[in-house]
Amino acid sequence: MPLIPEEPQIHESAQGPRATPASGRAASTPRPVPGPRSAATPRPGRPGPGPARPAPPAPRPHPASGASQTAHPENRSAPQIQLIPAAAAAAVDAADEAVDLLLDSGRAPGDILVVTTGEQHPWAAHELSFGEAAYWAQHDTGEDVFFARADAAGRLKPRPVVVVAVNDAGGDDIADVLSGARARAGALLIVCGDPRRVDAVLGAGV
Repeated sequence: MPLIPEEPQIHESAQGPRATPASGRAASTPRPVPGPRSAATPRPGRPGPGPARPAPPAPRPHPASGASQTAHPENRSAPQIQLIPAAAAAAVDAADEAVDLLLDSGRAPGDILVVTTGEQHPWAAHELSFGEAAYWAQHDTGEDVFFARADAAGRLKPRPVVVVAVNDAGGDDIADVLSGARARAGALLIVCGDPRRVDAVLGAGV
């Protein structure tokens, strides 16, 4: 008789405390664990949202600061030169395509200067319609691709990349234009024009 009531007391006491900590641990662990994990996942997961945020600002500050440091020594030596064969009538289109490729490759718009040897680039002609002050203000700001004619070379500041569109029918000043463009190109000079005409100048060590 005395053994019968002792057995349920032992079973109940053993089951009671085991159930409460188990339920208490299970209730406490899911609350803190998903909190830090959900907060931590977006941080190391910067490859998803990260590139969208740093990508636009990164090319702006880095090339701007880096170009100012590298432009001077590279101008003193020689930038890389690329020739894109194009007739005079197609030189501007070739230059526009080169600019698009540069931007797609990560170049900042403010890194690029486009010079035409003949007629103004359509963008320059449009901007000049608002006045030369507003036009040159964009050049001085240096935040976007700038287009200018070669005869305005005296006002053009050096940039990491200079694209020359040889869109004039001919002329003896091509050597001076390419020489000035190379002096302003910090890292890369792209020439869009007739290979025979351009090679004759570039081969002369311009």
